[in-house]
Amino acid sequence: MAKRYSVSIVSYTNTLPLRYGINKSAVLNEMHLQLDMPAVCAQKLIDNKVDIGLIPVAVIPLLKEHYIISNYCIGSNDKVDTVKLYSHVPLQEIATVYLDYQSRTSVMLAKMLCKHYWKIQPVFINAQAGFENTITGKDAAVVIGDRCFALNGTFPYEYDLAFEWKKYTKLPFVFAAWVSNKKIDEDFISKLESTLQYGIEHIQDAINESDIADKAMIETYLTQRINYDLDEGKKQSLHVFLDLIKQNNY
Repeated sequence: MAKRYSVSIVSYTNTLPLRYGINKSAVLNEMHLQLDMPAVCAQKLIDNKVDIGLIPVAVIPLLKEHYIISNYCIGSNDKVDTVKLYSHVPLQEIATVYLDYQSRTSVMLAKMLCKHYWKIQPVFINAQAGFENTITGKDAAVVIGDRCFALNGTFPYEYDLAFEWKKYTKLPFVFAAWVSNKKIDEDFISKLESTLQYGIEHIQDAINESDIADKAMIETYLTQRINYDLDEGKKQSLHVFLDLIKQNNY
């Protein structure tokens, strides 16, 4: 009998095609699949509660042992729409930035952009649930995931962090990668890779079979904002990002 691996995957809309592929495949019978927010995916992998996670890449240095096991990721080549800094004032007037508790990667990215690209020095505050609805004055907020769909267009100043990273480095960005904390059977990895590919090739089917209300908006998001290939540009970007984390002790 094949070994069953514990797998944690992000529950956001951006993983819809990946989850669709997994649920349509027999490889589902070889895993214990868990749906989590990014920070929980990461902590489960750190704590050895799962074998594999689609985790925020900023967590990789915290793992005692890690292997990137897939050529697919959650990335963006330009604007991503669901990782943003929202503010009522321009960058240079921001005094405080509330940091989303759901993903370490976006927090690190925001801090890097503030220091190295925007050249501002706000006070950073680790936020609690619901913080995105309490931003006033010179406060700003880093918000990620599906909550951005409702927030987009409601603030006078919105900064897409993937787009800002692209302007700063000329590189795409990798938000999450498939990482294991131990050696994984190559046969399982091959099956998982084929499954993810199937899901990405059937995005429209995944949307049609979902309960999403605004299917046209999500189709644009999944096909024009999210990019799933962990290609050479994203690998280079990941190296730059992790190196900046190390240099700055984030």
